[in-house]
Amino acid sequence: MAESVELPSRLAILPFRNKVLLPGAIIRIRCTSPSSVKLVEQELWQKEEKGLIGILPVRDAEETPSVSPVISQGVGADSTERSSKTQAGPTDSPKLNGKNPQEVIHWHARGVAARALHLSRGVEKPSGRVTYMVVLEGLCRFSVQELGTRGTYYIARITPLEMTKAEMEHVEQDPDFITLSRRFKATAMELISILEQKQKAGGRTKVLLETVPIHKLADIFVASFEISFEEQLCMLDSVDLKVRLSKATELVDRHLQSIRVAEKITQKVEGQLSKSQKEFLLRQQMRAIKEELGDNDDDEDDLAALESKMQSAGMPSNIWKHAQRELRRLKKMQPQQPGYNSSRVYLELLADLPWQKATEEHEFDLKAAKERLDTDHYGLVKVKQRIIEYLAVRKLKPDARGPILCFVGPPGVGKTSLVSSIAAALGRKFIRISLGGVKDEADIRGHRRTYIGSMPGRLIDGLKRVAVCNPVMLLDEIDKTGSDVRGDPASALLEVLDPEQNKTFNDHYLNVPFDLSKVMFVATANRLQPIPPPLLDRMEVIELPGYTPEEKLRIAMQHLIPRVLDQHGLSSEFLQIPEAMVTLIIQRYTREAGVRSLERNLAALARAAAVKVAEQEQVVPLNQDMHRLASPLVENRLAGGGEVEMEVIPMSENNHEIAGAFHIASSLVVDEPMLEKVLGPPRFDDMEAAERVATPGVSVGLVWTNFGGEVQFVEATAMMGKGELHLTGQLGDVIKESAQIALTWVRARAADLKLAITEEINLLQGRDVHIHFPAGAVPKDGPSAGITLVTALVSLFSQKSVRADTAMTGEMTLRGLVLPVGGIKDKILAAHRHGVKRVILPERNLKDLVEVPSAVLANLEVILVKRMEEVLEQAFDGGCPWRQHSRL
Repeated sequence: MAESVELPSRLAILPFRNKVLLPGAIIRIRCTSPSSVKLVEQELWQKEEKGLIGILPVRDAEETPSVSPVISQGVGADSTERSSKTQAGPTDSPKLNGKNPQEVIHWHARGVAARALHLSRGVEKPSGRVTYMVVLEGLCRFSVQELGTRGTYYIARITPLEMTKAEMEHVEQDPDFITLSRRFKATAMELISILEQKQKAGGRTKVLLETVPIHKLADIFVASFEISFEEQLCMLDSVDLKVRLSKATELVDRHLQSIRVAEKITQKVEGQLSKSQKEFLLRQQMRAIKEELGDNDDDEDDLAALESKMQSAGMPSNIWKHAQRELRRLKKMQPQQPGYNSSRVYLELLADLPWQKATEEHEFDLKAAKERLDTDHYGLVKVKQRIIEYLAVRKLKPDARGPILCFVGPPGVGKTSLVSSIAAALGRKFIRISLGGVKDEADIRGHRRTYIGSMPGRLIDGLKRVAVCNPVMLLDEIDKTGSDVRGDPASALLEVLDPEQNKTFNDHYLNVPFDLSKVMFVATANRLQPIPPPLLDRMEVIELPGYTPEEKLRIAMQHLIPRVLDQHGLSSEFLQIPEAMVTLIIQRYTREAGVRSLERNLAALARAAAVKVAEQEQVVPLNQDMHRLASPLVENRLAGGGEVEMEVIPMSENNHEIAGAFHIASSLVVDEPMLEKVLGPPRFDDMEAAERVATPGVSVGLVWTNFGGEVQFVEATAMMGKGELHLTGQLGDVIKESAQIALTWVRARAADLKLAITEEINLLQGRDVHIHFPAGAVPKDGPSAGITLVTALVSLFSQKSVRADTAMTGEMTLRGLVLPVGGIKDKILAAHRHGVKRVILPERNLKDLVEVPSAVLANLEVILVKRMEEVLEQAFDGGCPWRQHSRL
């Protein structure tokens, strides 16, 4: 407790912004500014905690000055933190030691001397700045006579304001002071009694009332309250003991009244809770009375129905115990209670899930399954064979695990529809889950039930909708999942697609294990690269590279045209599309791996035919031979020869029967003029390669994209310059390096290839080379354009054109070796689509030709090479005339 101390005539001043330290109060501050750190070091730290400092309140310039005298001066303050005896301390100041001369701070004329109870020193990292943590105790008031500076901090000449012992004894005899003292102690004792009842403490505070002098006790009590800065200053300025006691009594009484109001509010809230409990007991009694009368309400009927549904769901024993526990908890809750609806929805999910219900699989007929797959899809022999193998295994071992397949291929090749056909061939239900753009792990595993709006993951929700535990589940676009702060869905799929783990798949919302081992998972993707390797390792990858023109023709005639006609309300009697016209559409209007663009063009022809049919305004006669069809179409029988101008046709009627009811002059047959009229001029020309390669410096390459294989032209030209290489076409780093390797190899072999007279001649002397990859808006990268770049450069420097019927692909080393590349099947199909007759491939890609359809290979000449010189020999007409001079 503060004792009487003798103050020096001068004190170092520590400013407190908008806060006051009263005598007897204890406060903890953290000194970080250079001025306050210097003050603590010189006035407290070096004096081994025996020094004294002055705490002087300061007021911001924009605030109204107090009634007491103030001193205007630029100033700052340190951040503080009160101990348990005080409330929040002074706040930080943005500027110190006059660093902001425009900011004017008003010093209060009175302060409090303080001593340090504890000092600790620290160093901030990585700045190395020294800071101090100081615990201060207020001792007595003083008045500032003069304010100056000592180095970086302030110092003041002060006058003590505390009474002497004789003056104190005289005041204590004053009857007014005695009355104020008794009133203050009575109010303080009442406050302590209330706090003791609320907090089960207060013994130490009662001791203070009996041992501490009354004038110091007033400061201690007021310092523990949350009061305004103005009231703190008023208490600091209360040098007269009677004024101080009067002010302290007023503040204690106000705090006492606020506690009483809070207690009244608390009692009112507790009374409302008691009322809710009373209503709960009454409802329980009402429920018992209704049970005796046999008059249960609808809610209880619903719970009984839910319980019955749960019993028939076939849950495993451990999950049934968990469900019973949740159901008992739900029965104890009222419908108005928070959490009632979420618990009920959770139990309904448990009851709806197919724990044991599965699709009954009939005896496997491999021949029928193969016919079904052939009916739905043309080609795709490898995929169909894999499904037949699985059916054969299931026939021999019924409890065999289903494969986890992943169909990889460009858009439009039938990946999604093929999975639907697999489900039909297996006799199972089919469900599709789209993973494109999914970035939240909760989409796979579900949200935890603690969150508002939580729901199960897509897998559990899909099984609930399909209502069987062994469907064929399509995970569509598995390569297009993302990841962010909400988790990684691809990592969550690791458990789903692992046969050793998915037997106990744990959805966060479900919170109980669910067996996914009976589900047949099939994933689809356009690319393998974005799929994480651990996830890819769990799947059996089957590539669907694309269709040949012959396959597209068969698909169009057998599948696309009938479907397009049906979608547009037409039949073959209205519109006929000959095979020759379909072939022209494939060659001139579509160059894609799939058939979506082909279907869109066929749909355009069907729309044009629909317009012509709809515009025909002729009366349809009904003769005696049409009574068989007229009865379901017309409500009343019509006499022979009657005419009907409009008929109401039921939607159940077959389109072909309806079409037979109308008579048109002749069906519309698509011909070449109609193609150009409806689809416009041809978009692709087989002569494109010949026209572009006619100029020296142009070669034809083969590349792989997300949409299958494509033909890529490479153009090179030379111009006056400084021997620099320019590359354009939105190229990646790998293809840029391939271009640099190609140019280096050509320059090194310039003399051997007769591009320069001697080896000493610089091939790029006085000129630059510019290489461009057309379609500049399309990003390009990869090493497979290496031999194409060399061929273009040799053609440029020799001024000899490359063969227009030849395309090539392969990576090249700095020594001229041709290395294998990927995507061979896609690239060969692309060359076939573009009318290319000769394809140059690395010899080590011979094994990849097995996957290419024999019909395509029959129309192509595939040339296998080991070195770059062999490429040049095959790329130019008549061979390479300078070959005899090259060192192979």
